[in-house]
Amino acid sequence: MGVENFPNAAADSKRSAKRARVLLTAKLKTPFGEVDARLRDLSRKGALVECAQVPPVGTEVVFIRGSTVVPARVAWAGADRLGLEFHYMIDEQEVLVHIARRPQPKPESFRRPGLREVLSEDQRKVARAWGVAVGINFPEGKF
Repeated sequence: MGVENFPNAAADSKRSAKRARVLLTAKLKTPFGEVDARLRDLSRKGALVECAQVPPVGTEVVFIRGSTVVPARVAWAGADRLGLEFHYMIDEQEVLVHIARRPQPKPESFRRPGLREVLSEDQRKVARAWGVAVGINFPEGKF
């Protein structure tokens, strides 16, 4: 699942803070204990969270994601989702830390040389030695 950085949610709803759709792990400290959760949506003012144990509306919780620890209130609750309203707006840089894309390492390319590719002299020696080992004779000058 990709990340959609700050879609203009204010244009199509009553929300004034830009939101980022994410799929990250988080924790909620509730009066009932600590609950593992999935962070689905994050803004400076709140978050959309999925978890197995959904606290009732109005419950005071602490949202934890990495170094971000924010007291919040459950604004709404559904079957396995809830909306959190943070007690204070978090810094935009703090939001960006959680949604920044990390550069993916480029996979190594493992492929055989094409039939018409130019081989180095060392590669030719290895190919000839392999051919001799398996019983293939290469005509001189053709390989």
